[in-house]
Amino acid sequence: MAKRFTHRNLPQQLLHARDALMGHFRPILNHYGLTEQQWRILRALDEHAQLEPREICALCQILSSSMAGILARMEEIGLVQRVRVEADQRRVLVSLAPKGDALIDDMAPLIELQYRYLEQAFGKQALESLSAALEGFIAAQAKPVQRVALPPVASPASDGVQAPSGSRMGIVG
Repeated sequence: MAKRFTHRNLPQQLLHARDALMGHFRPILNHYGLTEQQWRILRALDEHAQLEPREICALCQILSSSMAGILARMEEIGLVQRVRVEADQRRVLVSLAPKGDALIDDMAPLIELQYRYLEQAFGKQALESLSAALEGFIAAQAKPVQRVALPPVASPASDGVQAPSGSRMGIVG
């Protein structure tokens, strides 16, 4: 059978790479009872001091439909605090609560040590090159990329299967 694709499945490779990398950090997160989403939020708040929920969504790649529940749970357990912006009561700013700040103090040395172990295993230059390549790829997304013209979707009556809008079978890559 002839190969249908000449390009590698980059989205799948990125998912595998993310999972492999997180495998080195999940034991630390699990030890402290954090989910990956909670950790991404704590890291973002540590780096930016305070953010609006929509900014956290963008930085942490978390859907806004999930963010309200995650932040509510994190506030309940004392990791974050939310305050309304006085000038605009519709806006909310999220920051680390003292307990969240203390948790990062406890975790940071372990996270940093794990990064040093990764550097020893794979080489500091390899990790720096990977990070730079990813940053470059993300930054390049500001450039418009032509999209393929999609064929019309078959009607449900013709074959009984209708593809989700936006793709033929909901598969990317």
